[in-house]
Amino acid sequence: MGTLLAGCGAEPGDIPLSEIRPESPTATPEPTPATPSPGVVGAAAGNPAAAHNGQIVGSAFLDAARSTSAIVTLAPDGTGQHQLTQPPDRARDDRPDWSPDGSTIAFDRTDPTTGAARLWTVSAAGEAAHQIGQLCDGGAVDCANEDERAPAFSPDGKQLAFSRTWGALDQATPARIQYSDLYLMRPDGTDVQRLTFLTNDKPYSGTVSNPSWSPDGKQLTFEYRTSATGQPANSRAVYVVGVDGTGLRQLTPWELRAGERASWSPDGTQILFTTYPTGPDNAPGGGIYTVHPDGTAIGALTPAPSDAAYGTAAYAPDGKSIVFAQTAAGAGTDFYTMRPDGTGVARLTNNGDKWLSRPVWGTAAAPVQAASQSSPGASPSAASAAASPSASASAASAQPSAKAPAQAQGQPDTEDTQLDDSDQ
Repeated sequence: MGTLLAGCGAEPGDIPLSEIRPESPTATPEPTPATPSPGVVGAAAGNPAAAHNGQIVGSAFLDAARSTSAIVTLAPDGTGQHQLTQPPDRARDDRPDWSPDGSTIAFDRTDPTTGAARLWTVSAAGEAAHQIGQLCDGGAVDCANEDERAPAFSPDGKQLAFSRTWGALDQATPARIQYSDLYLMRPDGTDVQRLTFLTNDKPYSGTVSNPSWSPDGKQLTFEYRTSATGQPANSRAVYVVGVDGTGLRQLTPWELRAGERASWSPDGTQILFTTYPTGPDNAPGGGIYTVHPDGTAIGALTPAPSDAAYGTAAYAPDGKSIVFAQTAAGAGTDFYTMRPDGTGVARLTNNGDKWLSRPVWGTAAAPVQAASQSSPGASPSAASAAASPSASASAASAQPSAKAPAQAQGQPDTEDTQLDDSDQ
């Protein structure tokens, strides 16, 4: 597919980004039963038992009006919250992801004026924040309303997967954008490749976002959210595709309305995802589920029916804990942990009206003292809290009233269905 640099990477006469295709372009697949992918179930990039849980990264609003958000980190027990990025007023830093070595965080920043998002990185210490070279930097057709979001590091740290939307807006329904698909590139912004072609022949049919890598680096899951003209209309599901663009298939049924960034267990045997109910944003319901990579054995980890609103969920590096976002009654969104079977729920944070969202658990070097690993991914205080599942299991959802900032150039914020259109 070639190397594409800033300014769309195309020299005069080159094929535009929207038309770069593999020999057999992916098409929107029918939701038929999937067959297992050899070498994925049970495969892992390394030994999960050797992975040590580091800090948790997420996004936090800096003001009660929820107009500006920054990237923050905190310890596995919920303490030591630290703001890493310094966004401009009303800008949104969101959708963070750790590099495999825990040294760098990739995220997207939404411009408060244009509503367009661009990809950034920052060190784990909060230093050297900078924008990655964007694909489009000119007036070419492919640069119209161009937007890049949801970066995800590959297990070897050599690639970033991300979502890109671009093209003309549907004037009758401004929220609909012409094209949306997944791309890959190096963390420095070079060697850009288009991975999926879901909307190439069906403009305005939906948006693609929230990629997540399998532990062996051979596959990615992502969210596909259909528009009013999609099939089915106004729905969402988790898909999986090979890193070479082949093997595209639907992983969850439409009726579950699965979305957000899925999370692969470190051993590659489970995929964690969140579901969202129909109806208005911020509505309670939905839940956190798991599914095998072959699409079988879908099971709920959270109570159903639920009076809580759930957000992104992610496995700890050692696979023994899950961190997730949830709305508490009469308050904002906070982080919780639970065991992989859904038991031992413990509340990590109490941020009030400055909502936390989209947690991702990073790795850490082996601890000097074994005693510091008294429980999976948590300090002794968090372990004690985990012994009482009632700590948060009955938390109810809140209905925020603040208006979300501008969305990207007519793109529906595909990750932002729950909780103030900024979600979790």
